[in-house]
Amino acid sequence: MLILYQFERTWGNPNLSHFCCKTETYLRMAGIEYAIKTTLPLFAPKGKLPYIKDGNIKLADSRFIIRHLKDKYKDLDEGLNPAETALSLAMQRLVEEHLFWATMYTRWQYTDVNWQVNKKAIFDVLPPAIRDVAAVIYRYKIRRQIYGHGMGRHKPEEIFELGMQDIDALSACLGDNKYFLGDKPTTLDASAFGFLINTIACPIESPLKEYGLSKENLRDYIDRIKMQYYSDLQ
Repeated sequence: MLILYQFERTWGNPNLSHFCCKTETYLRMAGIEYAIKTTLPLFAPKGKLPYIKDGNIKLADSRFIIRHLKDKYKDLDEGLNPAETALSLAMQRLVEEHLFWATMYTRWQYTDVNWQVNKKAIFDVLPPAIRDVAAVIYRYKIRRQIYGHGMGRHKPEEIFELGMQDIDALSACLGDNKYFLGDKPTTLDASAFGFLINTIACPIESPLKEYGLSKENLRDYIDRIKMQYYSDLQ
């Protein structure tokens, strides 16, 4: 059986990791049988989660994992035309390469209250003797990544302005649709759900979250996906 390695569930959501949530949501939308093993990035290939083991295959990075799932099991995008495929890729890049970094800023840098919530969720599984040390090391590492991406070079209000533009784009793209590209789920939905739920439906407070919550169609979308594919977490 395929094994998905990811963070422990917390906050009542599928996963605190955008990319872990994206991957598990694809598995559920595609009806692929799997088991979960919880771990931390320091034990993972490439030092990041999620990763999978499928027989003799070990894969890290959600993009390569989903490519494998499409090839071996089910391709949720098989009915898309070229224009829809292009839109799907562009919107995935928006959430995974831009909105993601705004949300990382809210968790690792914006306020001490948010950091303590984030720290507890990730590092409480470690023995007390190493918990604080690991948290300090990873916080430094992540903050350098946010800065290196470019997002961390801006003022907080500028970061939130950029993130709000992403929220506007997602809301406009979804419109009144059940899913982003019609009445059937695609890879874009797995990605969008994983990132939206980790932006506006987790206990990390920021103007970005408040703005996302003002978008009724995005709130309803999150609730709808969670109810349909994660009823076991209700």
